[in-house]
Amino acid sequence: MSALQASVEGQTHWAFKEGVKLFLWNKKRFANTSYQGTILFIHGSSWCSQPTFDLHVDGRPWSSVMDFFASKGYDTWCLDNEGYGRSDKSRDINFGVENGAQDIVAATDYILKQDAIEQVLLYGISSGALKSALFTQWHPERVSRLALDAFVWTGEGSPTLVERRKMLPNLVGVNRRPFNREVIQSVFDRDHPGTADQKMIDAFATASLELDDSVPTGTYVDMCTKLPMVDPLKVTVPTIMMRGEYDGIAGIDDLIEFFRRLPNTDKHFAVMPGVAHASFQQTNYLLVYDVLLAFFSQTPPVFLAK
Repeated sequence: MSALQASVEGQTHWAFKEGVKLFLWNKKRFANTSYQGTILFIHGSSWCSQPTFDLHVDGRPWSSVMDFFASKGYDTWCLDNEGYGRSDKSRDINFGVENGAQDIVAATDYILKQDAIEQVLLYGISSGALKSALFTQWHPERVSRLALDAFVWTGEGSPTLVERRKMLPNLVGVNRRPFNREVIQSVFDRDHPGTADQKMIDAFATASLELDDSVPTGTYVDMCTKLPMVDPLKVTVPTIMMRGEYDGIAGIDDLIEFFRRLPNTDKHFAVMPGVAHASFQQTNYLLVYDVLLAFFSQTPPVFLAK
């Protein structure tokens, strides 16, 4: 299948969380594939789901990770957390990590019923990884495999959080922060400039700014003031921790200690060369896809010691 053919029609769905309307975007597996599972993608702090997971850029094959996995036989979903994109933004709150994990509860309530399945493959990036891990801590029975990309546990050794804490006086007590091309560009430049193509960044910014001109402060505040928010001993499902070589959100020692404590022996740690933050928007994005596909498609173990 050529890159020009590598797309499938998506459908809009809505989940509800105590009256709050949450946007879901669904792309089913390609017609000529056998069903391999259902993936739910969770975005990070600074942009919503469709630009992150279903972005089309000319000359960038499989730019949409949803299309890539749909071509492999996966049904794919993504969620706009409350306060982002097409989801409800009306409540007078800052939409922090725990609130985002509650969104995943509502989203999986809907998806499991809609698709008549019992579990999802769950991927979260940055604060979306925190939300995904916290949700999995609450509802391990709903997650078959968990992928945590650009995750942070205690915040120890995080240069990004050192700089972000300097912003706290402007974030505490404010529900939203400005969102523009300069903010988007700064995310791609802060760790290692050049790891993402400028054409992609520009297309990504255009798509993102069609949906948001401000974004919530809650995840930034939580990541500066509330860590750790997840207990690795309570994340009991098979898990992969994915870290870009240049990603500044979490120190490698912090992640390795979290990984060491995960109780399920089906666990993986992947360092992705040449990758900074925002993995799917990096020049090495296809490498990132390969890491995630290998984990999600892993053959289940036949023998497990009792």
